[in-house]
This record gives sequence, C-alpha cells and structure tokens, in this order.
Amino acid sequence: MSSHHLRNISVSQFESFLELVHCMDITHKGGHHQKWTRSDLTRPIIFQKKIDPIPEFIVKNNLRVLGYSKENFFEVLESIKEVVKNKSEYILIDCKK
Repeated sequence: MSSHHLRNISVSQFESFLELVHCMDITHKGGHHQKWTRSDLTRPIIFQKKIDPIPEFIVKNNLRVLGYSKENFFEVLESIKEVVKNKSEYILIDCKK
C-alpha cells in the first residue's frame, strides 16, 4: 500500500509529470484551463491552473485518460520509472542508474 496521496498535487507538480510523460501543452493564451495532449491520446488532459492544489478527482481522471495508476504517477515523479516511445505507444521502463 502506497503512502502517497493525490490530494495535494500542485499545478507545477502535475505539469512536470505531464512533461515527463511526453505530453505537450496546447493551451491558448488568456484561458484559465491547461490543455495537454499526446499522440496516442483520444482525449486531452484538462485542468484549471488557477486552482492549486488540483482536486484529487481531476488528477485521478487525467491519470485514467493517460492509462497510468497512482503508483505510476509517483514512480515517474521520483525518477524510478521513465516513459519512452515505442513505435506508436508510450511505455514505462525502469530508469537507468
């Protein structure tokens, strides 16, 4: 059982995670929402940048869109795992030490 919680994830932490999993920011200027995408996603990742920390259900829904678990989220942020592109899909692998 993980001791990490998704209830206090800051906007900057979530943006860092999205960059690490090869997502691209497609936000238009002047909006209150962040919109991110990746070539294999059918829906964009959307959250409000003015609400910090991001509500837990928003983080969970966006992780579901990406196909990652809560554990995957923290493994990527802590550099235990990294995301690499393999043909047209993105996979998690262990980081090289």
